Amino acid sequence: MKMTLRTHRRRAAFTLIEIMVVVVILGILAATIVPQFIGMTHDAKLSAAKSQISEIESALERLAIHLDRYPSSDEGLNLLVEAPPGDDKKWRGPYLKQVRNDPWGNPYQYRAPGVRHPNSFDVWSRGADGADGGEGQNADIGNW
Repeated sequence: MKMTLRTHRRRAAFTLIEIMVVVVILGILAATIVPQFIGMTHDAKLSAAKSQISEIESALERLAIHLDRYPSSDEGLNLLVEAPPGDDKKWRGPYLKQVRNDPWGNPYQYRAPGVRHPNSFDVWSRGADGADGGEGQNADIGNW
């Protein structure tokens, strides 16, 4: 009886070869699946930036209705969360809870009058590289 218990216990464990086969299979699966998801991080950040720019744009339009003007480039996006001195009676904000950074951690850029929208404003993120211009993942994302 003792022999059968010992034999049974030995057979219950995995051999090194069995573990190696499982590791190799997991490696092959990871090598085929992971590359499909690598570009998704950039796509998610791009979608988040577009959504946040749209939110900022809507807030600026609401502010312009109340103040009869867009914030100057010097006032910037902070006018969406803090009342301007002198116009505080017309200001009905805050229009945003806070002005967030873009998904890459850089502040959104604002210019009024805009280069691309001379009658209103430009709002944009400088993209992954944090610099104006760029192509691909480093391209600017704006309200244009």
